[in-house]
Amino acid sequence: MSESRPPAGGAPGPDTGVAHNARVWDYWIGGRDHHEVDRRVGEHIAGMFPVIREVARADRLFLGRSVRFLAAGRGMRQFLDIGAGLPTADSTHEIAQRVAPEARVVYADNDPAVPARARVLLTGAREGVTDYVGADARDPDVLLERAARTLDFGRPVAVMMLGILNFVPDTGEARDIVRRVMAAVPSGSCLALTHPTLDAELGGEDQIPAMEFWNENATPPITARSRADIAAFLDGLELLEPGLVSCSQWRAGSGSPAPVPQFGAVAVKP
Repeated sequence: MSESRPPAGGAPGPDTGVAHNARVWDYWIGGRDHHEVDRRVGEHIAGMFPVIREVARADRLFLGRSVRFLAAGRGMRQFLDIGAGLPTADSTHEIAQRVAPEARVVYADNDPAVPARARVLLTGAREGVTDYVGADARDPDVLLERAARTLDFGRPVAVMMLGILNFVPDTGEARDIVRRVMAAVPSGSCLALTHPTLDAELGGEDQIPAMEFWNENATPPITARSRADIAAFLDGLELLEPGLVSCSQWRAGSGSPAPVPQFGAVAVKP
């Protein structure tokens, strides 16, 4: 999770010899930005834990529902998507700007593969602003300073942290990241969060061998957490209905989709 900036002047690009989460995730959701090593590791993980594809799709659908809810239901017009990964269809800016063309969206990611793709794909509504900053979630001060070039931190911001805190192995550090980011935004701001779990209530214990394989064969290493640990990330915020639930079931409407071992929640800063 060390900070990575766009390659320039002969600096090394992304390591395509090691599977990387952003590219493997892109493979699982049907994207095109992945390499042979990512497909190989992705298929092996899926063989060990077939539900992982459903987890990836559910997380993506949560993104869509949460952004629409925040833009239409909460009137959010600024979004900070931290650890956004590789751009693909129906990204945060596309969804937000369908509701509110004037919405301002900043993506922050430290993956060296993202900037080039971001420049090609991150085009938004003429009335709004879409920007990318190379920054690491583990350095919130730098991330916030760069995001402030586009966002007005005097007005509410919807902070998106989907599947990012699980790449911060120390739980105390992960809590501190959330605390520092949310301290920088005003009352009325919101946090949307997803995070994998090993809790049996969502079938999470079945993915332990797959996570062990991932940590030995891909980067960055992943850490799953309990409901209690994930709930603690939301301390000081007001949890919005339906609370902390499987991300597949968060405001999913009719149909009652099956739960996946990935919690999701949206909370507001009082």
